Amino acid sequence: MSITFPLGTIRETTHHGGDDLVSAGLGLAGLRAAPAPFADTAAPIPAELRRRAIQTAWTGIADLGPLGGYGAVYGAVPKVDGREYQAFARVAGSTQPHRVLAQIPDSFDADARCLIVTASSGSRGIYGAIAVAGVWGLAHRCAVAYTDKGAGSGYFDTATDSGVALDGTRAECGAAELEFVPTDWSGDAGIAIKHAHSTDNPEAHWGEHLLQAAQFGLAMLDRAFPQAAPFTPQNTRIIAAGLSNGGAAALQAAGLDAAGWLAGVVAVEPNVHVANVDGSHARPLYDYASEAALLTPCALLDARFDTVRGVLARLPGNAIAGWAARCASLVDAGIVPAGSTPAQAAEALARLRAGGWEDGALATAASTAAYDIWRAFGATYASAYTRSRVGAMPGGFRFTALDADFRPRQATTTERAAWWSDASGIPPGAGVFLGEAAPGHGADPNWPGLMALRGLWTGDGDPAIRLRESVQATQARLPRKELPIFLVHGAEDGLIPPTFSSDAYLAWLRAHGRDAAYWRVPHAQHFDSFLAWPGFGERYVPMLAYAYVALDRMFAHVVRGTPLDAGATPQARPRGAGALEARHLALT
Repeated sequence: MSITFPLGTIRETTHHGGDDLVSAGLGLAGLRAAPAPFADTAAPIPAELRRRAIQTAWTGIADLGPLGGYGAVYGAVPKVDGREYQAFARVAGSTQPHRVLAQIPDSFDADARCLIVTASSGSRGIYGAIAVAGVWGLAHRCAVAYTDKGAGSGYFDTATDSGVALDGTRAECGAAELEFVPTDWSGDAGIAIKHAHSTDNPEAHWGEHLLQAAQFGLAMLDRAFPQAAPFTPQNTRIIAAGLSNGGAAALQAAGLDAAGWLAGVVAVEPNVHVANVDGSHARPLYDYASEAALLTPCALLDARFDTVRGVLARLPGNAIAGWAARCASLVDAGIVPAGSTPAQAAEALARLRAGGWEDGALATAASTAAYDIWRAFGATYASAYTRSRVGAMPGGFRFTALDADFRPRQATTTERAAWWSDASGIPPGAGVFLGEAAPGHGADPNWPGLMALRGLWTGDGDPAIRLRESVQATQARLPRKELPIFLVHGAEDGLIPPTFSSDAYLAWLRAHGRDAAYWRVPHAQHFDSFLAWPGFGERYVPMLAYAYVALDRMFAHVVRGTPLDAGATPQARPRGAGALEARHLALT
C-alpha cells in the first residue's frame, strides 16, 4: 500500500538485545528506577532520548509502585525485539505535522496479521500509549502504529529558534526537519507547544491522525516484510485503542471509518464529545473543566470531602490552604452568596451537581484542583481552540522557564535537551511553567486567569465564538453499525468524568441504533500513576488492568470470532493498606 498523505523522511532503527521495543532494555525494574541517565546532559544521543522517553511514558501512565501489582497481578514488561519506523505526516490543510511511529516486532504473526493503532493519551509524545496499547499489541505479536495526534513534546524555543528533530535531538530551524515550528511570532515569545500553538485545532483531526497512523503502519509492514506484502485493511486486522485523549481519537476515527478499515475499537476513559440526547449529561472537556477550575476548590471544603482533603494534605506542594479564598472570590463575583464557608461550599457543590458532577468524581478531582491541573489544561486547550499563536495566548498566558524568584528566563541548553524525552505535552513539567502576563495578587492569585478562561466558554466576543466553534468541530461522528466497540471508564474519574463522556457516548450510540460493550469500573479513577501516592493506591484500582482485558476480548472477537460479550462490570474493590491482589480486580 502506498502512502497517500504528505510524509517526511522515514527513520528506521533496529532494537535488539539490551534495547528492545517495549522498554528500551530497561525492563520493569529499570522503568521503576530513577530516570535513565544521559552521558552528556547538554547533548544526549538519540538512543538515550528514546530510552528516557519510553520510561517517561510508562511512569506517567502506569502504577509501577511496589504495592500496585504491575507485573505480578496484571500486566508485564516483556522483552520484544524488532524495528521502529518514524516520520512526520500531515493531515490536509494543517500547518503542522503529527509524528507517526510503527513498531514491528520480529515475532510478528504473519498468519494473524494484526495491527494495533493508537494515539497518545493527554498531549504526550509519540510513546505516550506504549504502556496501554503498545505493550499489549507487541506481546500479542501484533505491529503497533502510533500518532501524537498533533500534540507531543516537540517543544520549540523562540529564544533560540530551535526545535526537535525526527531523532529527538534539538536543532535550529533550517538545520533539520523539525517536529514543530510555530508561525508568526516576534522576539522571545516563550516556549511554543504544538498542542497549544499549532493554530490547527488538532483535536478536530484526531480521527484523521489515527487513520493516517494505521496507513503508515501498513506501509511499514510492507517495508519490513516485502515477501508478505501487501498488507491491507482487507488482510490485516486493525484494532484502534487508546486511553483518555487517545481513546477519544479512536472513537473519532471510528466515526470517519466509512471504508471499514477498523475491525474493532477499545476506548479507555475517552475524552469524547458527542451531542446530548435525552437523559444524558454530554459536555465537552473545556466546559466542565473551566467550570470545575472555578468551583471545585470551594465545593471540596464541604464536610463530605474531609477524608480526601486529609489524603492530599499529606502530599507536598498542594494548594488546599488557599481553597477558602476561592469561596471568597466566588462571593465577590456573585456566584455564591455571602455567609459561612460551609454554606458557600454547599452552594458551589450544588452548582457542580446540577451540571452532572457526581461526588465520586469530585473526590478524585480534588487532586486536579490541589495541583492546579485545571488551569494548565484550560490555558492549553483555550489556545488550541482559539487557534492562537505563541506569544498571543488567551488570558495573557505564556509557557516559559522561571528563575528562583519565579520570573521568566531563557531555558538552559540542558533543559531544552530533555524536553522531548521528559515533557508531557502540557506544562508545567520538564522545566517549563505556565505563567501569566498579569497574574492576580492576594489570597487567590489564579482567579483572574481562570475567570478569563471560563469567559471564553460563556462569553460572546470573537475569541469566545471562535473557541466554541472549534469545540463543536471536535464532536465524534457515528460509527458504522457493525463496528464492535468496547468502552472502559473509571466510575470515579475526576478528570474526564464518565457521566460527561462514556455514559453520554453510549446513550448517543443507542439513540441512533448502535451499541457498545461498556465497563464503568467502581473505585477507579483517571491516573494510574497517582496510585503510587500515599492514600491513593489504598482507595482506587488500576485502570490498565481492565484496559488489557478489554483488549484481550476484542482480539478474541476480531481474530478468533469469539462473541464480544463484556458481561457484568467487574465489581472491583480497593486494596486498602496492603498490596494489590487479583481478588481486588474481580476480573475472574
